[in-house]
Amino acid sequence: MKKVSASRPNREEGVRELAAEILLKVDTRKAYADILLDHSLKKFPLPLRDRALVTQLVYGTLRWRGRIDWHIGGSVPRPLSQMNPYLRNLLRLTLYQLLFLDKIPDYAAVHEGVELAKRYRGPRAASLVNGVARRILRERDNLHIPALQDDPAPYLSISFSHPEWLVRKWLDYFGREETAALLKANNAESPLTLRANRLKGSRELLLETLRSKGFEATPTPWSPQGIQLKSVAAVDQLPGFQEGLFQVQGEASQLIGFLLDPKPGERVLDACAAPGGKTTHLAELMEDKGEVIATDVSARGLEKLKENVQRLGLKSSRAVAADVSEGLKGALAGPYDRILIDAPCSGLGTLRAHPEAKWHREERDTQRLSRLQKRILKGLFPYLKEGGILVYATCTLSREENEEVVEDFLSHQRDCGLEDAAGYLPLEAASLVREKYFLALPHKHNTDGFFAARIKKAP
Repeated sequence: MKKVSASRPNREEGVRELAAEILLKVDTRKAYADILLDHSLKKFPLPLRDRALVTQLVYGTLRWRGRIDWHIGGSVPRPLSQMNPYLRNLLRLTLYQLLFLDKIPDYAAVHEGVELAKRYRGPRAASLVNGVARRILRERDNLHIPALQDDPAPYLSISFSHPEWLVRKWLDYFGREETAALLKANNAESPLTLRANRLKGSRELLLETLRSKGFEATPTPWSPQGIQLKSVAAVDQLPGFQEGLFQVQGEASQLIGFLLDPKPGERVLDACAAPGGKTTHLAELMEDKGEVIATDVSARGLEKLKENVQRLGLKSSRAVAADVSEGLKGALAGPYDRILIDAPCSGLGTLRAHPEAKWHREERDTQRLSRLQKRILKGLFPYLKEGGILVYATCTLSREENEEVVEDFLSHQRDCGLEDAAGYLPLEAASLVREKYFLALPHKHNTDGFFAARIKKAP
């Protein structure tokens, strides 16, 4: 785990105060941490060191919230769900620093936690924070977690800070050893990954540009267009961003475009497309010749997609507001040479970048989303030309949302077949396959968890 040093920003609000405010909104509004951080850091510009610290405090607290809550639960008289939300998240933030960051002095973490509690909730709240923090400090070397017994789920859940329902689901899906490795990987930091715009230059040229500006940049192992970057700078401040030399896109996500393999001149539907990482990649793979119709229900997401298309200099993409779960209407109603269904999903493959998702999701969500995914897949297939290709993709690791959706579809749709993903992925990524399906895993491939199936309609 990366360690960062405490510092005081040159602004009225402290770094910890800002982190506590973000954690409160994530907890009570089910907001996305990355969006809140981006908005806050634009509103309150910070030095790079303070920017790194507030980011670490927010993401670290969210990653380890399960274990932190376990320890808080043994120190307070009432369930955390009944505690004042601000105080609950301030306690989480304070304990994260005491238990997981060795370069922040204990006295600084405790003092600021107590002062924030006093300012926002009064003397009794300050006394509670002080008491819990002091107890954790006294017992830090002997804090217990559930023992590993015949049922490993409680132990793994607390040890690696994931909800128990999800641990049980993955134990059934992957087995004990692989589940433990996956849980551990999910608590690592997600690398910043770029996709070089092949229409404006090679990956090698972009690597040289970034390195010449002092950035630590390396080529990705699986995607021939990807670059991993170590940087705390805002993405829009990176060299080449304004010129459209790259798009931010995870490495596993980049491989979906190769799996669909669109050709110049084709008509392609990208369903559920915002914010446009895959859309723009499809247009690049088609040499910006043909038509990529990108649909989504989110007006804000489509605006972001349009911004990315314009910045990258693409002409073949068109954004359309549409709910594809209700079918296609008017000019949208096909036919298409290829269809990408980037299905709405639980996002359980992206916990490195979005650790809050594991606390926002419930087991029933995977079942609800599975029904929606089946409806979308069944509804869009008729718009595919004979001999056409459809790729069904998710960024989750849930059998109900992945294999079961595809198997249910294939059992009812006779005029199509599942193709082996290995034959269409880049050579470097041909091994990222399980039973013909594309499957990328955080603990094996250092990517987000991604699933995809390539389906061909009979000619």
